[in-house]
Amino acid sequence: TSLLNMYSKAGCLADARRMFDRMSQRDVVLWNAIIAAYAQNGCGKEAIEVFRQMHVHGVNPDKITFIAVLDACASLAILQEGKVVHARIVDIGIESDIVVGTALVNMYGKCGS
Repeated sequence: TSLLNMYSKAGCLADARRMFDRMSQRDVVLWNAIIAAYAQNGCGKEAIEVFRQMHVHGVNPDKITFIAVLDACASLAILQEGKVVHARIVDIGIESDIVVGTALVNMYGKCGS
């Protein structure tokens, strides 16, 4: 995860993705790292796509995952996707978390809702 984060901070997303793809065991921390890498480097669509792949692979997101995905939704101003993410947050019962709540406010604000 540290090397993946280093690639991300250097803006080397292709290298970060290659490293992610080579990992045989991907836990939620590794998924969060690649989702955040995309979201923080202006690649919101890719962050959301990886988030969807995470679900397909049966890995349960945590609050860190949702914060990164909400950031991606906010940067793209895609309210509908943000609402879908919000519904999942409510389903797992973390909407009252202060950091998640702040990410929701940010997403709705940037999406014009």
